[in-house]
Amino acid sequence: MDSKRNMPGNQTEVRDRSIGAIISETRNLSADQVERILAYQLEKGVRFGEAAISLGFASADDVLFALAQQFHYPYAAEEQRKLSPELVTFNQPFSLQSEAFRATRSQITMRVWSDSEPRRALAVVSPEIGDGKTYFAANLAVVLAQLGGRTLLVDADMRSPRQHDVFNLNNNAGLSGILSGRAESSVIQQVVGVPSLFVMPVGSTPPNPLELVERPAFALLIRELCSKFDHVVVDTPAAELGADASVIAARCGAAIVVARKDASRVASLQDMVAVMSGSPVRFAGVVMNEY
Repeated sequence: MDSKRNMPGNQTEVRDRSIGAIISETRNLSADQVERILAYQLEKGVRFGEAAISLGFASADDVLFALAQQFHYPYAAEEQRKLSPELVTFNQPFSLQSEAFRATRSQITMRVWSDSEPRRALAVVSPEIGDGKTYFAANLAVVLAQLGGRTLLVDADMRSPRQHDVFNLNNNAGLSGILSGRAESSVIQQVVGVPSLFVMPVGSTPPNPLELVERPAFALLIRELCSKFDHVVVDTPAAELGADASVIAARCGAAIVVARKDASRVASLQDMVAVMSGSPVRFAGVVMNEY
């Protein structure tokens, strides 16, 4: 695939062009090839993309990419999918998995975010390691950003941070530095290909993660971020590692629990739901991860 796909300066221009023009540029089609496609299109009464695929000048992926560009819908280029394979909502935005994330997004939006109430951040919590919390938080952030509003994903798992790996980002600076009082630059990074999505990685892994999120500075930071972004999603450590998740959820004001199908223990899940339901945190519910 051509690297031209990821040129943000062309987004407005791309939306005004036809799918045929986008496919032609992406595949570097010659004038003769375009003429052959147009002739086939006229003869068979099909669309440009279908004709290009039939003649072997484009793939189904090229057509999906062109559609995504025309409707300003973030869609990862082929080389980017290899770097971030867990981002199904970016790599395969038209898949059943992505549709499930969009349905979850709608439910969360109705339960957590209201124009008539103060803005809340959403903590993504889970009872145990391996429940898929980081995967869920990352893909939820993508589908929220696909709505067009500014979305920030904060990696607050200062025990085993992974969001920088999921998004293939630099992890030299981030949340831990801010909470430790260090002056750091580039603590928030924009995700290539998703103009409305930003990530704050952990940075250096601290020896005192619980103490850092218990300090007033973390609550103040969350409040400030909620005033600057339309949606703030916060990844957390598994509850079995300590009280971090509960503290972070309380500072965020809202939480959703992620459990893994056929893996999460019922007792652990019940305990976490009981903690969230009995606190002032807006509880968005439980998501069963099948992937």
